Amino acid sequence: MDTQEFFEAIRLIEKEKKVPADLLCEKIRQAIITAIKNEKGRDIGVCEIDPATETLTIAMRKEVVEEVLDPAVEILVDAAKRYNPQAVAGDFVEIPLQKQDFSRIAATNTKNVVRQCIREAERSQLKQDYQNKHQELVTVKVINIDEETGNAMVELGRGISTLPKEEQVPGEVIKVGDLIKVYVKEIHDNDKTGVKAMISRTHSGLVRRLFEEEVPEIFDGTVEIKAISREAGSRTKIAVYSADENVDAVGSCIGARGARVGKVVDLLGGEKIDIVKYSDKPEEFIGAALAPADVISVEILEGARNSCSVTVPDDQLSLAIGNKGQNARLAARLTGWKIDIKPESGFFEIKE
Repeated sequence: MDTQEFFEAIRLIEKEKKVPADLLCEKIRQAIITAIKNEKGRDIGVCEIDPATETLTIAMRKEVVEEVLDPAVEILVDAAKRYNPQAVAGDFVEIPLQKQDFSRIAATNTKNVVRQCIREAERSQLKQDYQNKHQELVTVKVINIDEETGNAMVELGRGISTLPKEEQVPGEVIKVGDLIKVYVKEIHDNDKTGVKAMISRTHSGLVRRLFEEEVPEIFDGTVEIKAISREAGSRTKIAVYSADENVDAVGSCIGARGARVGKVVDLLGGEKIDIVKYSDKPEEFIGAALAPADVISVEILEGARNSCSVTVPDDQLSLAIGNKGQNARLAARLTGWKIDIKPESGFFEIKE
């Protein structure tokens, strides 16, 4: 490889692999100096690479002496004058490598360093790409489904990510070629596995980002999502609030004729969504969180941390508790309170 070919390759790598020429040249320079040291057994290598002027110099540095005791690091005065006419004993001169040595050392080390630099650059670019998507909603294409595990492989930016079966919505059928929305919940980076994006369709962050897309008032901050509790594929509760008294936070999320929430429901495969008004008054918030059930009263229990007793009409008890306790469970997660629900009559009968 001659000098022209060398710098043409550097420019091509810079363009196609996004590795800065200066960085690549410095890595190659260091590798060549190390290679000379390993080969000659002495730290006498000199290498200068300037991509701006396209100059490449590889030499060995020797001391000018009257009598040579160690040819590896010393050179006679007369011989040194071929490289520096003013050379005298005690000076140092740089002796360019023979063409065959130059080509061998440059080619071998350039190849190895370029591979390493490209790997590092691609890893850095992938990490930056993933970090830009961290805690964001992204659309990915499904490229493979593992028949044994059910895990889905997807294209995510410059890389490939895995959507584990447990992060997929229960009952949802995902096929190769599908475009699906996922939430990037974490970014992992280690030497063994490289850069990995942990993605999910069950995370509550997915619901949050979908509402931000569909509700302008949430996107611009007029309406704030205070809390979300979710059992993916079945039901989600979301508490919203607006500091502007003229803004109906719940209505903004529902939209005209339910258009906004309907779009989110469709994107979640029909998952039911309860939108409730947030309040910093626990009694109000807990009562709202049990929707769609009506609530008669909420009593904060003294001596018990974040515990309350809720009374509902007898005919609303099943609705308040929900199928297999789901409504009460989601309300408790949404509010952060332990909720004991009882009927107005004080007792109830379960009929088969």
